[in-house]
Amino acid sequence: MAQETTGKPYSKGNKEALAQTACRELMTYGLWDGKTKVKRWIRKYILRQNTAPEDLIFWPTGLLAAGLWDYCQTMHFTAGEQVLGAYYTRWMKKGCPVFYLDDLLAGETLLSAYMMYTESGHGNCIVDEQNADAYRAAIEKLADFGMTYPTDEMGSFPYRAAQNNGYVFVDAIGLACPFLYRYGMVYQRTDAMELAVKQIVNFAAYGMDGSTGLPYHGYVVNTGYKYGIISWGRAVGWLLRGMIGCMISEYGAERLKDSYVGLVDSVLPYQHKDGYFSWQLQAMDGPVDTSATGMICVALEQGIRLHILEEPKYELALQTGRNAIYRSVRDGRVYDCSGECEGFGQYPQRYGAYPWALGPALLL
Repeated sequence: MAQETTGKPYSKGNKEALAQTACRELMTYGLWDGKTKVKRWIRKYILRQNTAPEDLIFWPTGLLAAGLWDYCQTMHFTAGEQVLGAYYTRWMKKGCPVFYLDDLLAGETLLSAYMMYTESGHGNCIVDEQNADAYRAAIEKLADFGMTYPTDEMGSFPYRAAQNNGYVFVDAIGLACPFLYRYGMVYQRTDAMELAVKQIVNFAAYGMDGSTGLPYHGYVVNTGYKYGIISWGRAVGWLLRGMIGCMISEYGAERLKDSYVGLVDSVLPYQHKDGYFSWQLQAMDGPVDTSATGMICVALEQGIRLHILEEPKYELALQTGRNAIYRSVRDGRVYDCSGECEGFGQYPQRYGAYPWALGPALLL
């Protein structure tokens, strides 16, 4: 069960507090402090060790950007748009570095802001007449990264291609596919749309548990092995996120509707009566996880809005899940969220307030 909280039910006031927290964390989460920079420099240039780069648009802030953008458009929160503009400007000043598939998630909001500018004929706090060309170039850079990313023999993305292990993680579907699909829609790139859909079709073929209809964390196609655990909550969330993000037009909806609805129907029996989902869906007596609950509920909300999910049970699941999320809100943060996964089978049992619960909460 969730820890005791003093969170209020959903209201305009406590959602605004979430947006204010998202503004702060968007500009600070994951940044290196001075001590970390010195250590990284020593490891890289003195010890000649491989070091991960400082990624200004890594996936946690990409989730925050998506949630904050939606809140800004719904509530006309100009201050949030200004923070989003500063977030992308900071990245662009560094030359728009793209390091991982994870970075494509931040491209979703960037593409939305750019399309708002081109379709309305006037600027917003992110894209305007002066920087529009630079933002279009940044979008193309993200798309090119995805379109030229290495694939395995079936056309799936290895999560970290440089590691040469063939590991296909379900995370990449939620991270990369919605951006690639929408980019393909906007710029008439059916190859981008097909690449996004292929990731999902392949995972449905090689990464699912046949008994439960729920996903493993990942697989390797040439061995046939599936890795991680069945029904890790965020794995389900990533997969549903990727699916619904590629069902915004007829092309993807026709290919993915049955798989999406089937997965939703396999997931809902594991929802607690109080609305939460556990960190591992089948671990009904284990800790609940607001990141899994939030991501699943966002996918439900979008499926309902697109008239893909039309039975009353889906609306009931969404409403009870949304209420659960807001019972875990305190002081502008969403608690009861499991910590960052460290790889197949590595799911630290640390619970607190993290961006991967806050971002989805802003979308509900």
